[in-house]
Amino acid sequence: MSGELDLPRDRYSSDNYEQIIRILEEKLTSLQAETESLRKELNYYKSELEKLLSPPLVEATILDIIDNEHVIVKSTSGPNLVVTVSNEINTKTLEVGQLVALNQRGSTIVKVLPNREEPFVKSMEIIERPDVKYTEIGGLSQQIHEIREVIELPLKEPELFREMGIQPPKGVLLYGPPGTGKTLLAKAVASESNATFIHIVASEFAQKFVGEGARVVREVFELAREKSPSIVFIDEIDAIGAKRVDLGTSGEREIQRTMMQLLAELDGFQPLDNVKIIAATNRIDILDPALLRPGRFDRIIEISLPNFEGRKDIFNIYLSKMKVAIDEIDLDYLSRQTDGLSGADIKNICTEAGYFAIRNNEREIHMRHFIAAINKIKGNKKQGEYKDREEKYT
Repeated sequence: MSGELDLPRDRYSSDNYEQIIRILEEKLTSLQAETESLRKELNYYKSELEKLLSPPLVEATILDIIDNEHVIVKSTSGPNLVVTVSNEINTKTLEVGQLVALNQRGSTIVKVLPNREEPFVKSMEIIERPDVKYTEIGGLSQQIHEIREVIELPLKEPELFREMGIQPPKGVLLYGPPGTGKTLLAKAVASESNATFIHIVASEFAQKFVGEGARVVREVFELAREKSPSIVFIDEIDAIGAKRVDLGTSGEREIQRTMMQLLAELDGFQPLDNVKIIAATNRIDILDPALLRPGRFDRIIEISLPNFEGRKDIFNIYLSKMKVAIDEIDLDYLSRQTDGLSGADIKNICTEAGYFAIRNNEREIHMRHFIAAINKIKGNKKQGEYKDREEKYT
């Protein structure tokens, strides 16, 4: 018949149809999987869009529970509020001090938030203990004995104090010139004891917003209680513990509020609470008398500049770690020439002596290097005073 295609019949055999059907089925399966993937992606972006468009919630702390429907909360963005509770929340599960989320208008509790640790406060806990031993501290044998009695012994053997009927001091205040070993002594306590060590510089208590400093103090001591036995070391406590004045700026008043919170926390501890406080300062003369009264920092330990024997001990400690020409080192002379210097100065002298040897391409540190280092550290302009002694070891 004209106009009709003359196609071979075997082209449309049953095998070919089955092959075409299989290809179409595979393609359909692939399209269904792709549709499901796109549907999931669409739902994801819808949920993200809802999150972006949803109003923020307000964090608050429960102060009191009035009844099954009303609660008093302290909002982070304003004053105390009396709010209602969403029907989705069981009022019986609410507790004073819990964190909750309020809706945008701040009139209803819509979610109970989990308790969390303040990252700023948590970072104060020393996880890896300082590698400092009492044997590495020179010239402070009496102070080490005292701080071990006051800090370590009550933590390790509290039953001994109960048996004797005495109460050990709550806290220890270390005072003295800079570089005498106050912080080093606190690090040794952290290293030698099995207690959790929390280190904070007092200036970190000074926060930007009103009430934040007091909150940080409170949370530091809450962390100390949770991690007990623990030691709280407050360095440079004069930053918040200076004598109070009647007049001052708003910043000074905030510092005073922070100190009042610190005093309250010190008063709240029992001597055998397994929490001990060590504070350090260079200026004990400016501290508020309220900090120094009995019941707070009961033991006050002076960390003074090392004497002749103390300086020899410090030199011995650092020289034991250095490659020196030990036969020519005169410790008595070094100790005499460093009168009035601190332990930190002596450490600096030993470091500078090493640099003098390195500059001269020498593989050993000699006496002349120490003398040159003393001249540099002391800033002594009378270089000729040591010239004869220096030439002896040249």
